Amino acid sequence: MGKLPDYFGVSAFGIKMGVIVPGSDVVNMAYESLLKCNEDGFLDHGDTICITESVVARAQNNYVTVNDIASQVREKLKLKADSKIGVLFPILSRNRFSMIMKGLAAAVPEGQVVVQLSHPADEVGNQILPYDFAEKLGKSNGEVISLDDIGTERFRHPITGVDYIELYQKVIREQARGSIIFLSNDPLKILEYKLDGIIVANIHKREETRQKLAAQGQNCITLQDLCNEGISWSEWGLLGSNISSGDKLKLAPREADLIAERIQAKVREGMGKNVEVIVYGDGAYCDPSTGIYELADPQPAFGMTAGLRGKYREGLKYKYLVDKMLDEGVGLEAIEGKLEEKKKESFGRNAYETEGTTPRKAEDLIASLADLVSGSADAGTPLILVKGFLGKQS
Repeated sequence: MGKLPDYFGVSAFGIKMGVIVPGSDVVNMAYESLLKCNEDGFLDHGDTICITESVVARAQNNYVTVNDIASQVREKLKLKADSKIGVLFPILSRNRFSMIMKGLAAAVPEGQVVVQLSHPADEVGNQILPYDFAEKLGKSNGEVISLDDIGTERFRHPITGVDYIELYQKVIREQARGSIIFLSNDPLKILEYKLDGIIVANIHKREETRQKLAAQGQNCITLQDLCNEGISWSEWGLLGSNISSGDKLKLAPREADLIAERIQAKVREGMGKNVEVIVYGDGAYCDPSTGIYELADPQPAFGMTAGLRGKYREGLKYKYLVDKMLDEGVGLEAIEGKLEEKKKESFGRNAYETEGTTPRKAEDLIASLADLVSGSADAGTPLILVKGFLGKQS
């Protein structure tokens, strides 16, 4: 074993860490795994270390219960047991939202829960209606589609086969007195139900949605406002949470920047290597077969070291430059040397030399790469070593 050969480009490797449980020293466990990489000659200056948010949150014992969620909903929206609440634009996910829905409904055990779903899919591409359904009904984008409009033969999720309307009705029915579910892409439609409070449940445009409701004088909060304080908490609130065992929900890790910085410092002090570190969640990947956008977390990276913040991946368009040099009569043997010379020059983002290489945040690309490598199944590699992405550093 030893260093990778020079002809390797960007590479990512899944690294095993062992089982992480609440109370585990995840920083030291990551360090011990990286120590093996270093001893085998695989760790270099400029590498990026990625650790999945799930093991960081688990080590922090960052769990809340359905009752915790219900208590905070009542407190923050000033609700009573028989209040009528709205849940606006939740995503369609057993893992991501069914337990949250349970906690929201439990806040009003004698009340009613009104759920407004977007269509034909949620914000991350989970489909709830055929794409031409509204058009066939003659409904505009903002008009209401009722359950009567849909009928009994409802569309099921194309991958899991789950009827999410039925699932959410069942979850609410077990906790509260009644439920109403309808579909519309106009967030103000839910105001027609004269609610005591609304939980804005979408992820990426939550503030935009909340502001529209607040401008109408509505009592509302986002998922980020729940479980963002207390014994178990995250600055992301319920955003980025996942179902756990029993009635528990695992939150996103709290203060993930600090975890990244501690791993970076320990590697520098113990191995003398300057690396960057990311605590990553969902990659920003869109499945071309289903249209499902995997980013159910608020962003791909929950935390990172300073050297990654604000950094973009951008560069020269090699295909364009090679074609241009060939057209100019540059010999094949000289092209590679000229490309290396070009890399040392400075070009604006609107230059022909960079055309087609859209600048993207390094943190988003690296986190997405790490998520694809580690996956969410049984690979058992929550630590990802990414080489060659940032280039070597001194």
